[in-house]
Amino acid sequence: MKLSKPFKLLYVQVLIGLALGIAVGHYWPEFGAALKPLGDGFVKLVKMMIAPVVFCTIVTGITALGDSREIGKTLLKAMGLFYALTALALLTGLAAVLLMQPGAGMHIDPKQLDASVASRFASQVHIHGFVDFALHIIPNAFFGAFAEGEVLPVLLLAVLCGFGLARIGNSARPVLEGIDGFSHMLFAAFGMIMRLAPIGAFGAMAFTVGRYGIKSIGSLGLLIGTFYIACIFFVVVFLGVLARLHGFSLWQVMRYVREELLVVLGTSSSEPVLPRLLLKLERLGCKKGVVGLVLPTGYSFNLDGTAIYLTLASMFIAQACDVHLSWIQIGSMLGVMLLTSKGAAGVTGSGFVALVATLTVMPELPVAGVALIVGIDRFMSEARALTSTISNVVCCIVVSIWENACDRDRLRRELAENYAGTERDLEEDPTESFPAHVVSGPVGH
Repeated sequence: MKLSKPFKLLYVQVLIGLALGIAVGHYWPEFGAALKPLGDGFVKLVKMMIAPVVFCTIVTGITALGDSREIGKTLLKAMGLFYALTALALLTGLAAVLLMQPGAGMHIDPKQLDASVASRFASQVHIHGFVDFALHIIPNAFFGAFAEGEVLPVLLLAVLCGFGLARIGNSARPVLEGIDGFSHMLFAAFGMIMRLAPIGAFGAMAFTVGRYGIKSIGSLGLLIGTFYIACIFFVVVFLGVLARLHGFSLWQVMRYVREELLVVLGTSSSEPVLPRLLLKLERLGCKKGVVGLVLPTGYSFNLDGTAIYLTLASMFIAQACDVHLSWIQIGSMLGVMLLTSKGAAGVTGSGFVALVATLTVMPELPVAGVALIVGIDRFMSEARALTSTISNVVCCIVVSIWENACDRDRLRRELAENYAGTERDLEEDPTESFPAHVVSGPVGH
């Protein structure tokens, strides 16, 4: 029996998977909790593809841009935008928690909290300063970066290899042709993996509802509500204004990437949609070189959802434990968070790990306070991932416009049209927008 046209669309299938997952987790909680491997397996399948996809995309992007000065300027502008948005995200979380006061009146004694919860996650924190952070980016071996699967070391290798290939001129063509062919294979394989997204979303949602239960958010509902309000405010106000100032609609962008946002919602992870977003941003008219540099970099340096979570969760713990922080201490905490929001990139449960990393260097706040929110962290991870994903998409378009690397007419036309056919196009030819610029484009300076 053939499926009707709407049911062939990925976002419809993911929506069905999410709805079934909620129902199974609610009515059969033990069975739902046992479905966790479905979600974990899908995310692991995608993660194994991320490192080579990032490497190929950045290498071919650098060689497409050609001029190393242009590349440096593009990265500098992107990093400036990332840190500006991260600062705004931190302030958004701070303002929300000070206004809503979700932890006020709880009067928790830190000595009565389970410190083992924090110690379990503290073992994943390996970065304790800028120097450690910088050294962590450098892999122990060339292929070790791919084995670890972390984005930052792979990004460093890709930049070095891209510049190296750009310097050797025509001798680089065989290598670039091989990388381009390999990238076509990766995107084709990824297109097949994404067919499993509805199953992954079903398993992840069934586990979340079955394991923690919707009732578990009751006592901390104000905290969850405050966090979601802060994320919505950041997206609508800051990202919406940023998009409007550059001549495009945030709502149309979100509609354009709706399939990817639903996958992020279902899996609580932004990594599964990175390859598809690379393709879709190119289809919007953004040049491949800029997209290949900015989007993967944003996945490590522009975690705005995590930034909102860090200030909100830290101040919630302070309020709940009756710890008064001066404005100087709050300012110091924000400075620490500018680093820790990046330092845990690529780590499973990075938002919670980043929170533990922040508290370990803030003696005023009890690290054991994370035990208060560990049970509801899963319900906030979706908003963290969604906020960061939307921010990175908007940033990529904005930087492309800054660099005159975006076809504005195509951008408006693509966003304005109905993209019911986008999903079909990506499945039939997932590498269509991967032009063979490495053969015909400039390689040397």
